[in-house]
Amino acid sequence: MSIITTSPRYTFNVPKLKDHFRNNPEKFSQFQVNPFQFHFCRSQSHKICSKNNNLVYPITASNSSTTIVEQSPKNQLFRSKNPKDINVLIVGSTGYIGKFVVKELVKRGFNVIAVAREKSGIRGRYGKEETLSQLNGAKVCFSDVTNLDDLERNLVNFGVDSIDVVVSCLASRNGGIKDSWLIDYEATKNSLLAGRKFGAVHFVLLSAICVQKPLLQFQRAKLKFEAELMQEAERDEGFSYSIVRPTAFFKSLGGQVELVKDGKPYVMFGDGKLCACKPMSEPDLASFIVDSVLDENKINKVLPIGGPGKALTPLEQGEMLFRLLEKEPKFIKVPIEIMDFAIGVLDFLAKVIPSLEDAAEFGKIGRYYAAESMLVLDPETGEYSADKTPSYGRDTLEEFFQKVLTEGMAGQELGEQTIF
Repeated sequence: MSIITTSPRYTFNVPKLKDHFRNNPEKFSQFQVNPFQFHFCRSQSHKICSKNNNLVYPITASNSSTTIVEQSPKNQLFRSKNPKDINVLIVGSTGYIGKFVVKELVKRGFNVIAVAREKSGIRGRYGKEETLSQLNGAKVCFSDVTNLDDLERNLVNFGVDSIDVVVSCLASRNGGIKDSWLIDYEATKNSLLAGRKFGAVHFVLLSAICVQKPLLQFQRAKLKFEAELMQEAERDEGFSYSIVRPTAFFKSLGGQVELVKDGKPYVMFGDGKLCACKPMSEPDLASFIVDSVLDENKINKVLPIGGPGKALTPLEQGEMLFRLLEKEPKFIKVPIEIMDFAIGVLDFLAKVIPSLEDAAEFGKIGRYYAAESMLVLDPETGEYSADKTPSYGRDTLEEFFQKVLTEGMAGQELGEQTIF
C-alpha cells in the first residue's frame, strides 16, 4: 500500500510508515514533479554559485519587485501599435502554461509566432499536425530552442523579419540537473539572443516564485538567466523586461481529489501547516503574462503573483475537499523526516553511482515543496507573507476542485514530470 500526498508542484507516493519503510528504503517509490514556476527578490543583492558539471556559475539575485532600471525604455514604438501589428515570439508554446499564453495572445489580436518542437507534448506524443491544431491562430515555427543556430536559421526560413516582444514559457521537463541548465538557462538565453537579433525590445519571462530561496538546480538556472536579462536592460536603455513569478498551479493541487472522492484519506506532510500558497489557474496566469506585453507599469520589474483569495495550507485544501464532498474529514499525517531519510540515502548513492544524481535532486525538490510556502518571502522578517503576495484573476481552487470531482483530471497529466 502506498500513501499519496501533494504539495504545490509535486505529488509524492511513499510507502506506508513504520517498519515497512524503515526496513525497505528502496520502496520510497514515486515523485511526480510539476516543474515550475515561482519567486520574489529582495532589496539587496547577493551572489549564489551553482555547480554544474564542474562549472561554477555566479548568480546575482535581486529580491525586490521594484524597478531595476529606473528610466523608461527609449524607442519602444511597438507599444503604440495596434496588437495585430505587434510581432510576439513565444517559446515554450506547447508547454502546460505556454498553450494558454498562446491562446490569450491570439485572443487579444497579436501577431503570434510560436516556436515548437516537431514532436511536442508529453514524451513527444504530438506531431506537427496536432501541434498546429493546438496552437490555432498562431504562426508555428518548428525549431529546437536548445540550439541557437538552428533557432535563428529556422526563424529566417520561416520568413520572420522582425520581432517586437519575446515571451518565454520554457521550463525544465523534470527538474533534473542537466535538463534544468539546458532549458531554464541555455534555451531561455537562446530565445533572448535570437529575439534581439530580430529586433526584440521587450522580454516577458515566466519564472517561478520559489527561486527567492534557491536551494535547487533549476532555481539557480532560472536566477542566472534572470540576472543576465536584467543586465541586458542595464546595458541597453531601449530594452526592457517583465519577470513573472507565479505561485502554485491548480493542477498541482488536484492529485488527491479523485482518491478522496473514492473514500481514501487526504495525506499531508507534518501537521498540514508547513507551507501555504495562493493557487492560480492557468488562464488567469496566461492573462497576467499577456498583460505584461504592453503594460508599462510592469516594465523592468520582478512580478510575484498569486491567485485570488487567501493563502491555503494543505490542511485547508483537504478540509475544502471534504466539505465539497460532504464527507467527514479523514487525514493521514506523514512525518517530513521521511523525505530527509530518502534524500540522505539518495545523496550517498549518488556519490557512488553518479547516474543517480538526478534521483537525489528529485528528492530535494520533493522536500522543498513539502515544506516551503509558495508566497513572497519578506526580506525584513525572513518569513513568507501572504499579505505581500499579490493576487490576480477570478478562478478559485474550490471551483477547480468541484470541476475535477465532476469531470476528473483528464488533461491535467504531469507526464514527463513523473519520476521513478
